[in-house]
Amino acid sequence: MSQTPIEIQLQTLPNNPGVYQFYNKDGKIIYVGKAKNLKKRVSSYFHKNHEYGKTRVLVKKIETIKHIVVPTETDALLLENNLIKKYQPRYNVMLKDDKTYPWICIKNERFPRVFTTRNMIKDGSEYFGPYTSMKTVRILLDLIKGLYSLRTCNYDLSKEKIDAGKYKVCLEYHLGNCLGPCEGYQSLGEYDKQITAIREIIKGNFKDSLGDFKSQMKALAAEMRFEEAQQIKEKIDVLENYQAKSTVVNPKISNVDVFSIVSDESFGYVNFLQLSYGAIIRAHTVEIKKKLNESNEELLELAVTELRTRFNSQSKEIYVPFSINVAEGIKVTIPKLGDKKRILELSERNAKLYRQERFKQIKIVDPERHVKRIMAQMKKDLRLSEDPRHIECFDNSNIQGTNPVAACVVFKDGKPSKKDYRHFNIKTVVGPDDFASMEEVVHRRYKRLLEEAEPLPQLIVIDGGKGQLSSALKSLDRLGLRGKIAIIGIAKRLEEIYYPGDSIPLYLDKKSETLKIIQQLRNEAHRFGITFHRNKRSKAAISSALENIDGIGKKTANDLLKTFKSVKRVKEASLEQIVLVVGKAKAKKVYNAFHKN
Repeated sequence: MSQTPIEIQLQTLPNNPGVYQFYNKDGKIIYVGKAKNLKKRVSSYFHKNHEYGKTRVLVKKIETIKHIVVPTETDALLLENNLIKKYQPRYNVMLKDDKTYPWICIKNERFPRVFTTRNMIKDGSEYFGPYTSMKTVRILLDLIKGLYSLRTCNYDLSKEKIDAGKYKVCLEYHLGNCLGPCEGYQSLGEYDKQITAIREIIKGNFKDSLGDFKSQMKALAAEMRFEEAQQIKEKIDVLENYQAKSTVVNPKISNVDVFSIVSDESFGYVNFLQLSYGAIIRAHTVEIKKKLNESNEELLELAVTELRTRFNSQSKEIYVPFSINVAEGIKVTIPKLGDKKRILELSERNAKLYRQERFKQIKIVDPERHVKRIMAQMKKDLRLSEDPRHIECFDNSNIQGTNPVAACVVFKDGKPSKKDYRHFNIKTVVGPDDFASMEEVVHRRYKRLLEEAEPLPQLIVIDGGKGQLSSALKSLDRLGLRGKIAIIGIAKRLEEIYYPGDSIPLYLDKKSETLKIIQQLRNEAHRFGITFHRNKRSKAAISSALENIDGIGKKTANDLLKTFKSVKRVKEASLEQIVLVVGKAKAKKVYNAFHKN
């Protein structure tokens, strides 16, 4: 039997690290990937049964495979990132971001200006950033402006032009915001000393500036120039206050990038923090749509490479929650405790908060996507074969064995569908037997749905442990529905989830959305059942107050309650009013029972 071109190519692929590209029948790149071992990785696409649907679709569309061998895994990572950005293949994860970010520029000129810009010009100027928030840039520039006197004009302050007296000082000089280098009032050396201090402040190093200001203050105070010393002290206070607010961990932690990730079935959320002298100088979170059920490791590797490139990071060390492959020369640290662990936890908290914000936004602007995400998460957490779009939950209610009832509540797309709620009076069970009651109501519910050809739920939730679950299963067996509808039991004590035929319960994360929905279902079924039970008991108590009267039966009691609405009003009614409802003989008995005195 002849082999296909792909099968032949798989046999001849090298065992080296590299990047592979899948092309479709139109010759278009549909996927780019990296591999430690090209032969093993590419072959796995064709020799494995893929659970994830999109991977199966991708494999069917592959017509041609090309590969590029590189010296190391690091080279493969960088090449993969560049090819993804260049070709934007359909089945690759993309980090899309259309924003242009602000930079702080120290202009390459005599008496350099310091300003914010979104455009980098390669003229030898220094650029710091980019920053993810314009607010951060403004605060930093306001701080610099308050500490140092810098020019804002765009004059060419060459020595010849200053000596020739070409310029005159402007209003900024008279306001004290500029020291007049245009007329030679400030030397280039003094000005450059300020620029050196500003450069360190932008990097997050406040030590040199604080030391310099403190020396100036002491010198002025020694010369009894107290007013000027006070002005310097105010600058020290501003700088120390800014430092206190911006420093989140040990100032010894400097020139470090921190990355963390949280993810669900469809998206990954990667947070990036950049630290300099213990201060966060950059923070950014990205949302990554999964294409082929990528792992957290794969998503984080892609994000680290992309974000470091995008924000021009020169940090030589990164903190991450688990081991990943990165570019050569970068130290990877997985913090376990102390300040390093705290900053990683802060990054994770930022990623989680961003995820929650996105959920709230999506719930408003794209409810269907929100529902799909919840359903996919529940399907995975509860090990279901399909999304539980329609869920029904059963609960029994009886107090000391009286008036046994049951409730069935219905959730559709993760929300209560109150018009579908149902009450049940227990008919075939005598006494407080929860198991037999559960068997009865489950049988009655689904027997009726089958008879009326109504849609069946994808999931049944039984409020109770193994006993109630077994009882419900008996009814499904009798109706031939076992295996057609997923069923679970939830025990109250530790929120254990029980499955048919499995004695070991499942424990869901206490903070998971799946458990919250199951708990909401259970609580709603309990509330609905208890309300019905109370109403039934109160009606029974009211009826019995009338039926206890000698010669008054159930029908007479009901007729009186229909007319007067309560026993109290029957008591307050005149004999003539009661006669109109039940006749003279019975009216006398009722009236006399309430008016013995």
